[in-house]
Amino acid sequence: MNIKGHEIPIVGLVNFIPVLATIVTTILSIVLARATLRYAHAADRTLELAHEQFEREWAPELHLRMERAQSTDARIVITNLAKTSVLLQLIQMRSTDHALPFEKQFLNEPLVGGTAWTHSIGERLLHLTGNSFQGTVAASASFYCSGRLFRTDWFRFKVEVRNGRIDRLDAVTLPAHRVRVLEPHHVRRFRRKPLVQDVAKEVVESTKTHA
Repeated sequence: MNIKGHEIPIVGLVNFIPVLATIVTTILSIVLARATLRYAHAADRTLELAHEQFEREWAPELHLRMERAQSTDARIVITNLAKTSVLLQLIQMRSTDHALPFEKQFLNEPLVGGTAWTHSIGERLLHLTGNSFQGTVAASASFYCSGRLFRTDWFRFKVEVRNGRIDRLDAVTLPAHRVRVLEPHHVRRFRRKPLVQDVAKEVVESTKTHA
């Protein structure tokens, strides 16, 4: 073959076609592989976000609030912020200035998701603080959900009691933590950060470390 005075062997041209086809195929394969990886990464991220949103909606989350009802009475309001229902088991109150005493009240009250439960605690609060008190009182609740026993964070309140009368009961604005699981059941463990903490496991590991 002669093109513009240059002679090109036909055999060499024929041999060059498979090489060119291989190069083009390799480039296309790389492009498709990169596109597939990007699509897989986007799909994984979408699935992860959907899973996190599902857990936020259905993970147990309770909020505690103490209110002054009268000069000698107060009430506690427990609100279930999640969609799942829980079974209230225990309310604990303590003074943050001293480790003891604790005021405990055992319950067996169902709490549907999105609803609140109210109970009078004036007598127990005055028993904890006495006739004269000025400081911080913390309250926590334990409850069953999905076969496990959980405990909320300690919600703190500024309390002033004078001559057996509750003069002040205001919430202390502090960042709250998620509930802690106290009695976990055997479930499949996924390789992800759990939304709840196993308190019993922490105690065992701490004991082994000190030993």
